[in-house]
Amino acid sequence: MTRTTRSVRSTLIRPAITLLGYQREFRSGERTLGGAMDRVVRPEPFAPPRFLDRSVRISARRVQGWPVYTVTPKAGRTHRRAVYAHGGAWVHEISFWHWRLVAELARATGTEFVVPIYPLVPLGTAGSVVPVFADLAEELVDEVGGEYVALLGDSAGGTIALATAMLLRDRGVPAPRDVVLIAPALDLSFTDPLIPRIQPTDPWLAVPGGRAAAERWRGELPLSDPLVSPIHGSLDGLGRITLFSGTHDILNADALALDRKARERRHPLDFHQVPNMLHVYPLLPIPEGAAARRAIAAVLTH
Repeated sequence: MTRTTRSVRSTLIRPAITLLGYQREFRSGERTLGGAMDRVVRPEPFAPPRFLDRSVRISARRVQGWPVYTVTPKAGRTHRRAVYAHGGAWVHEISFWHWRLVAELARATGTEFVVPIYPLVPLGTAGSVVPVFADLAEELVDEVGGEYVALLGDSAGGTIALATAMLLRDRGVPAPRDVVLIAPALDLSFTDPLIPRIQPTDPWLAVPGGRAAAERWRGELPLSDPLVSPIHGSLDGLGRITLFSGTHDILNADALALDRKARERRHPLDFHQVPNMLHVYPLLPIPEGAAARRAIAAVLTH
C-alpha cells in the first residue's frame, strides 16, 4: 500500500527533527560509540511513563538479568500475545514513543505485550540478545499457540523481531502468526546502492553511525549472519509480514529489498510504503503515524 498525500504536521516535523540534531550523533561512528559508552556509565531511563497506568496494567520481572515488562489492557483483554523489540540504533533505550505505541496497541486490540529491555551496544550483541527474545516468544507460543502470537519491532528492534522469527523457525517452534516491522534495519553492511540516493532526504539517520553500531552489535558473528542481518535469512516457514517504511529514511532501501525477496519467494508481505515519510513514522504524532497504528491494530486483530 502506498499513500501519496502528505499532512501539514508531517511537513513540519522534518525541520523539528533537524533542529533537534538527531542526525549529528550518527554522522560519526566515533560519536555514536562514544555516546554508547557514556550510557554504560549513565544509562538512559527505560521505565514506562506513569500516565500509561490509566489504560493498561504494567508488571515487570527479570529474565537473565534483563527487565522484562508485561503490558496488559485494563479492559477487553484477549488471548492475543505480542513481543515488542524497541528501536534506538542498538545504542539508545526504549523511549516515550515506544511505550505510547505499545499501550495504544494493547488497549485497542486487547493484546498482552511483552517488552524486554535488552542490553545495548557495547554490552549487547545479536548472538546474546536474539536467543533471549526467542525464548520469550516461545513461552507465548507454548501458552496460547503461534496463531495468537505476534512479533513487532521498529528500526533496530525490527532487526531483532525478524531475526527472532527466523531463530524460532530454526528451533522448530510453531511460527508466530504475524511479524510487524517498522522501518527495520535488515542489512547491517549498509551497502545498498539506494542508500546514498536516499541520504540527502533523511534528517535522522546516517551510515557512519549505523555501521559503527552494527560492528559492535554483530559481536563474533559475520554481518551476513541472519541473526545480524536478517535480509540474508530464508523467509520459509515464517508468519505473514507487515512492513512500514517511509521513502525519506535510508532504511527504506532495506524495506524495498525485503519486499522484493518476499515477492520472489511468494511469501505473504503487506508493504506500507509512504512517500516523504521519515524514519519510524508510525511512532510519530502525525496523521500518517496514526493511520499506520490503526493498520497495525488491524493486523493484530485479524
